[in-house]
Amino acid sequence: MNKLVNITIDGKQYEVKPGKNLVDAAKENGLFIPTLCHFREVNPPLGTCRICTVSVDGKTTSGCTTKVYEGMNVEINSPELLNTRKAIIEMLFAEGNHFCPSCEKSGNCDMQNLGYEMGITVSRFPHVYSKNLVDFTSNRMAMETNRCILCKRCVEDVKTYDGKDVFSFVKRGVKTRVQIDHEEEAKLTDTEAKHAMDICPVGAILVKGTTHYQPFGHRKYDNGGKTKHINTSKKLKHNGDNGIFTVATTSLAGCFGCHMSLLDIDLSILDMLDIVEFNKSPINDIKKFTKRCDIGLIEGGCANSENIEVLKEFRKKCDILIAFGECSIMGGIPAMRNFVPLEECLEEAYIHGLTSEIGTNTIPNHEDIPKILDRVYPCNEIVKIDHYIPGCPPDAQHIWKVVKNVLLNEDYSITHEEFKYD
Repeated sequence: MNKLVNITIDGKQYEVKPGKNLVDAAKENGLFIPTLCHFREVNPPLGTCRICTVSVDGKTTSGCTTKVYEGMNVEINSPELLNTRKAIIEMLFAEGNHFCPSCEKSGNCDMQNLGYEMGITVSRFPHVYSKNLVDFTSNRMAMETNRCILCKRCVEDVKTYDGKDVFSFVKRGVKTRVQIDHEEEAKLTDTEAKHAMDICPVGAILVKGTTHYQPFGHRKYDNGGKTKHINTSKKLKHNGDNGIFTVATTSLAGCFGCHMSLLDIDLSILDMLDIVEFNKSPINDIKKFTKRCDIGLIEGGCANSENIEVLKEFRKKCDILIAFGECSIMGGIPAMRNFVPLEECLEEAYIHGLTSEIGTNTIPNHEDIPKILDRVYPCNEIVKIDHYIPGCPPDAQHIWKVVKNVLLNEDYSITHEEFKYD
C-alpha cells in the first residue's frame, strides 16, 4: 500500500495518496474544484477549460493536470481564484451562443450549472454571437458548433468498436472547431451516441429526438444547488410620497412575457401596492415619466433606435435599474437574428417571406419607423445596469422578492430553484 502524503488545501491539512489527481484528491476530502473538461475516463487529463485553476505553492496552474505530492500547499477558494473561474465561465457564455431558454440541454448542462453555482447573472464581456454552421448531416446526430467550448471530451472518449475517432479538431487558433466523421458516427450504437451527447458539458452534441425527455423539476441540475446571497449595498433616495416607492417598467425587444410574469403574483400585488406605485408603465398605461423613480424594471433587449432611446431615458429617470428576463440580459431569443446578416433578415421578412404580399418588394423605410440596429444588444452593453434577474421569464415571486428587498435595502437569499436562466 502506498504511504499517504500530507498536503495543505486552503490552510487545512489532508492525507492523500501520492500521485493522485488534485481534483480527485480534493473531491475525496469533500472539497469541490469545478471543471468542465475533466472526467475519470480520460487519462492523461485534458486541461483545456482552465476552470479548475488553483494556486500550488504560489503558482497558478490547472488542478486537473496536477498530481499531489508531499508538502504541497494549495489554494482553491481565494477571492482571486474565484473571480478567475467566474470570468472564464462568463467568457464562455459570451463567446458561444448559449441561449439557455432555447437550448435542448438546459437543466442538464454542466456549464449552466457552474453559472448557477457561481451566482452569475450577467457576463461582464460583450457577446460575440458566433455564426458557425450547425451540422445536421448525420441522420442521428447534430453538432451545434456555436455552443462548443472545445473541451476535447468527445474527441478523446468517443470511439467506434474498431477504435476509430468519431470527433476531431479541425482548423487552428480561433477558427478551431469540432467536426463529426459521419461514416464513423454511423457505426455507433444508440447507447454510444447518447453517451456522446451526455459527456458534452454543454449543448453542442445532440442526438435527434432524445433531448426533451425530462420535465422541469426532474432534470439533472434542477435541485440541490447552492443558495445565492445578495447584498443590496446601494442606498435609495426615496422618490415617492407617503412612504410609497415609485417603480417604472418597460418592455423593449422581447415577448412581453416578463411583464405577464409580474402579474402572476396574483392577489399579492395588493400587498405590493402598500409600498409601491407605478409610473410610466404598461401596467397602468402611463406613457411618460411624471416624476423621478426609485426603480426601473427593463424587459427585452435593444433591437432598434427607439429601444435605445427608451433605455437611456430610464437610466436618467431611475435611481436603480434592474434588467429582468434573458432578453434584457443577453438579448435572448430576439438576438438569434444576430447570426444572420441584417440585410438577409429584412429581405426574408419583407420580400422573400411566404406571407409577403405579391408584388410588394419593398422594405419599409420611413422617418417615423425606428431604425433597426445591426444586432440585438443586451441592456448592459448600452447603459449601466444595477441588478439582474435572469429567467425566461423569471418567477413572479422571485421578481418581487428582488424588487422589495432592493427598495428596502435588505440583504436576501435566492434558492437554487429560483435562480434559473431558462
